[in-house]
Amino acid sequence: MPRSSWSSRASQTSRPPRPSPSDRPVPQRRPGNASAAAAVRHAGPPPASQAVRRLPNPRLTGLGGGLFCGAVMTLLGYLDALLFGSSLMVFSVLFLPVCVLTAVWVRRGDLMTAPVVVPIAFAVGLVPVADEGGGVSGHLMGLVTALATQAGWLYAGTLIAGLIVTVRKARLMARRAAARRRSA
Repeated sequence: MPRSSWSSRASQTSRPPRPSPSDRPVPQRRPGNASAAAAVRHAGPPPASQAVRRLPNPRLTGLGGGLFCGAVMTLLGYLDALLFGSSLMVFSVLFLPVCVLTAVWVRRGDLMTAPVVVPIAFAVGLVPVADEGGGVSGHLMGLVTALATQAGWLYAGTLIAGLIVTVRKARLMARRAAARRRSA
C-alpha cells in the first residue's frame, strides 16, 4: 500500500466518530417570560452609547497626527481661498475642529505631540490664505501678519488640543494605577 493512502486512512481512523443528528443534545427552552425572549429576538436599534462606539476610532502616530493636521489645514486653506477669497476668520474657525480631531485620534504613546503639531499645521495652512503683497517677501509679510492677527485662534486651538491630551493622559495614568493596585 502506498504511503500517502496509508496516512490518509490513519488520519481517518484517529478522528472520533461524529454523533448522528439524533444523538446530538437538543437545546432546551428555559421557562420564563415570553415577552423578554421576544424582546431579545426583536431588539430595536442599539442604544446611543453603542452607536457612538461604532464610530471610526483611528489611532494616529505622532508623525501621522502631524501629517493629518497639516494636510487638512492646507486643504482647508486652499478651499477657503477658493470659496471665500482668503477669509482668515473662516480658516481660523475651521482650525478648532481639526485640533479636536488631532488630539482625540493620536495614539496613547504619542499624546504630547498633538499640542505641538497643531500650531505648525495652522502656519502651514495659512500659506494659501495669507495676503500676497508681491514676491517672496510680500508673501512672507502676509503670512507673519496673518499669524499675528489670528493668534487668538491659534492659541485657542492649541489650548483645546492640550486640554484634551491632558485629560486623556490623566485617564490613562489612572487606569494604569488601578491595574497595578488590582495586580498587587
